[in-house]
Amino acid sequence: MALARIAPLDRPGPDDFAAFAAGIRGTVIRPDDDGYDQAREVHNANYDRRPLSIVRASSAADVARTVLFARETGLELAVRGGAHSLAGFSATDGGIVLDLGEMKGLHIDPIRRLAWAQAGLRAGEYTAAAAAHGLATPFGDTGSVGIAGLTLGGGIGWLVRKYGLAIDALVSVEIVTADGRIVIASANENPDLFWAVRGGGGNFGVVTRFQFKLYPVSTVLGGALFLTPTREALRGLEAVAAAAPEALSTISMLMPAPTAPFIPESVQGKQTLAVMFVYDGDPESGQQALEPFRALSEPMAEFVMPMPYVGIYEMLKAAEQRAPASHRSLFLETLDDAAVDEIVTRMSAPSSPHAMTQIRILGGQMARVSADATAFAHRDAKVMLTIITPFEDPSEAPVHAAWTHGYYEALRPRSSGVYSNFLEVEGEDRIREAYPDATYRRLAQIKRRYDPTNLFRLNQNIAPAPSVA
Repeated sequence: MALARIAPLDRPGPDDFAAFAAGIRGTVIRPDDDGYDQAREVHNANYDRRPLSIVRASSAADVARTVLFARETGLELAVRGGAHSLAGFSATDGGIVLDLGEMKGLHIDPIRRLAWAQAGLRAGEYTAAAAAHGLATPFGDTGSVGIAGLTLGGGIGWLVRKYGLAIDALVSVEIVTADGRIVIASANENPDLFWAVRGGGGNFGVVTRFQFKLYPVSTVLGGALFLTPTREALRGLEAVAAAAPEALSTISMLMPAPTAPFIPESVQGKQTLAVMFVYDGDPESGQQALEPFRALSEPMAEFVMPMPYVGIYEMLKAAEQRAPASHRSLFLETLDDAAVDEIVTRMSAPSSPHAMTQIRILGGQMARVSADATAFAHRDAKVMLTIITPFEDPSEAPVHAAWTHGYYEALRPRSSGVYSNFLEVEGEDRIREAYPDATYRRLAQIKRRYDPTNLFRLNQNIAPAPSVA
């Protein structure tokens, strides 16, 4: 696709935007248009940015034209799928937001167990459609997150131990590169690009369509055990979860017990160790797999039942409300006694009453893929710990950021890396923790080939490798 060259402009004027918008089949929203404030809003309430233009693309051609317009004018380009970026990369001040949210096409082939999904779909939408065929693709832990950003970072979710990461189900992508080309990347076409987008984020182009494998997933045993949050329970959690059948994936949270019908009023608001889970298999076998967790400490409450797989997303809807929050995350080699003591100490005096510590015990199918097979290379990570500190008063953001960062710094000496999707804006060193040195160098070389000017820089950015003289 070609676009007539636009003379370099410090700030494109109305005529420039009008000429650009005339070639867009979707919608172009400017600051004076009705609906602008709603259109610029993102899920992360830490950010309140005002772009010059929001392009709601309807096709890969719209995406390509927008990419070229940003390239020719020098305007900063923010690419938005589900708008859940922890780092605020779904928004820009004074640039262009390329919003893929209207691109929700989905074709499911239940015979071949393949799906073709446009980049504006959210995990819950895709999962509900696949469930009609008794199938699923492993995505993340909440339904409102866009499949695009989630997948490009790796995709760690409720089926991680049985079926691996979202990128392990990825067969191919349609992607718009920085020069406006629409290309396919797969194991056979542009394999270097296909390797890079499986964990390297949005550094290499705008993915407009994904082709995924589907797995047989129908009714699961799902829900949560709410355990008394003792040191002994936390110390035993890793061994119990790692020894569980791979059909069982858990996400445990040290947090205040929620207000819910299945939580006794006497327990609501008190600290609990909530072990949320999905068991993809026979419900009776799933109940047996939960017994070692129940034995970790005295149960405060539980909600355990067979449900459609998509039901686990429904359980978490209340937790998806837009609110400011501070985050830090890291992989740990193990949840040892010193780490447990630090967790208990920090959570005994949080800066926010809503603070939580999330613990995922990994392994299983995720760990069976070679570390160099994809750009996501932390295949041997055993524990992922994430500190989430939601708060209500935006003026208190520095207090909560300081508490969250201090908690993270206390655990950092035990860190073995970080998941790029769970990074805020934390600096170059932290981005490099997401990729081993050899992986990072390879990504930088591929970046130089596909985006030498770093047009796609609103992300956990990997700068193009220097040209070899």
